[in-house]
Amino acid sequence: MTDTRQPEPWLRGTLAEVKSVARAVLHALQLAEEDLDKWCGGLSDTQLNARPGGLASVAFQIRHIARSVDRLLTYAEGRQLSTAQIEELRTEMEPRAEAAEIFSELRVQLRRAEQRIRTLVATEDLEAARVVGRRALPTTVGGLLVHVADHTQRHTGQAITTAKMAKAIAAEKRA
Repeated sequence: MTDTRQPEPWLRGTLAEVKSVARAVLHALQLAEEDLDKWCGGLSDTQLNARPGGLASVAFQIRHIARSVDRLLTYAEGRQLSTAQIEELRTEMEPRAEAAEIFSELRVQLRRAEQRIRTLVATEDLEAARVVGRRALPTTVGGLLVHVADHTQRHTGQAITTAKMAKAIAAEKRA
């Protein structure tokens, strides 16, 4: 039997024109989007908003990924968060999310992120100093880009685990 699954984005030979750090970040974002589609894309709105065992919902995880990527890239660009970004942060846990809405927000933010990352690596020194948050915690452009990748992957894993739990609970209720 032939394995017809496509390899993960970093093993496809894509984005060769992009510098290695940015390529790794972009591949991590692509993998997150593919995994979220695969494991969470078929959830009902009820399952997306479920909080099995008190965990944060899949809807929260997807919103958080989209919005945190935007926030982290804002810091990488040397700017502070806008009032709108801060307000969005406060609403990430809101229940009653709809699948079409949260997946649309994710896709829009990931497309924007790709362009922002490409611009950053073309115009900025990855070692350039940056600060994060009101406390002005120190980091670099490169540090922020790497954190975009690892933070996104962390929350993708949490979304997938919560999705599996929500599906199992729904199946038990049907049985």
